[in-house]
Amino acid sequence: MKILLLTQWFEPEPTFKGLLFAQALRDEGHEVEVLTGFPNYPGGKVYDGYKIMPYTKEVMDGIVVHRAPLYPSHDSSALKRVFNYISFAVSSFVIGLIKTRNIDVIYSYHPPLTTSLSATMLALFKRIPFVVDIQDLWPDTLAVTGMVNNKKVLKIVDSVCHMVYRRASKIVVLSPGFKARLLSRGVPENKVEVIYNWCNETALNDYAVSSVKLPENDKLNLIFAGNLGFAQGLPAIVDAAEILMREGVPVNIVLVGDGVAKLDAIARSQEKGLDNIYFLPRVPMSEVGSLLSTSDILLVHLNDEDLFRITIPSRTQANLAMGKPIVMGVKGDAADLIDLAGAGITCEPNNPTSLAGAIQQLLVISPQERELMGQNAKKFYYEKLSLKNGVSRFISIFEEIQ
Repeated sequence: MKILLLTQWFEPEPTFKGLLFAQALRDEGHEVEVLTGFPNYPGGKVYDGYKIMPYTKEVMDGIVVHRAPLYPSHDSSALKRVFNYISFAVSSFVIGLIKTRNIDVIYSYHPPLTTSLSATMLALFKRIPFVVDIQDLWPDTLAVTGMVNNKKVLKIVDSVCHMVYRRASKIVVLSPGFKARLLSRGVPENKVEVIYNWCNETALNDYAVSSVKLPENDKLNLIFAGNLGFAQGLPAIVDAAEILMREGVPVNIVLVGDGVAKLDAIARSQEKGLDNIYFLPRVPMSEVGSLLSTSDILLVHLNDEDLFRITIPSRTQANLAMGKPIVMGVKGDAADLIDLAGAGITCEPNNPTSLAGAIQQLLVISPQERELMGQNAKKFYYEKLSLKNGVSRFISIFEEIQ
């Protein structure tokens, strides 16, 4: 079977279902080609060694990668972002029509929605099925994040989404909550499949030792690693650290990464005079495993938004795979996974008292009990959420719709 992966973001950009996914499909005996843009994410500037051209073909680990031109932009301007999305949708359709041959099925990664529009048109012209993998529910996310506030525009986006849903042979979503949301909008149940995301197992397990070190002060280290944005609810984490310090709980709250909310969180912790919270710089993905593997507890936390209750933050899978007990400060599907796995403690999101209490619960139990939670986490990940499991499910779907 020959599979075309249509995604706006691909290596060397930081991406989820990129080269690792393509390699896994190839290793299962399938021919894989990729149709993507010129790398410019997340900064909006074209990477060194690349130049926007009408078309470029490269080969990465034996996999053919077709690159289509786009308008590079990832700043706060909604208009520029729209140009970025639409330019790739148009160019990828044209390049895909001209340069790809004998494709059996198209896989489309969403977001953005415009990539799925390109896949819809390519599938129509080439008379082949396509699968859309929804990682972000539009227009819901656009409204929640404030990227689009115009109700008429949101209504148009919603209409386009429904057109894509109708045309797609299968729709893959990352959680049961996503599936329920689509079913409530009239999408047939037999068209929607839940495939949980996996993590970059290779990078996490075969890590390079990081020069960034965790605190060494005879306290347990709890790590919150990844994007430090507004959605992550950092004020609640800082306030929980204050409660823990006041009560003399021997734990360090360690935040690893960068983001728009980091400076405010640092200022907040300094105003409170906290000595149990640490802010470490972002480390390369190749070094993340070095820090996570030496942690004692891992944290996942988001604000309490309706949309977040049906999503599963990507750090959930990475934390499970590392085999550490987890504090899950997200309601809904993500919390259900932790409970099902027996991998940690759940708490109320954006609630410092609840978060501090959950952390205390993990500290008062025995090291053996924490170790068992970690073992449960790793076992659950590799039995239910791993790359091997996910790729097997995708291949079954591709074979079903041919």
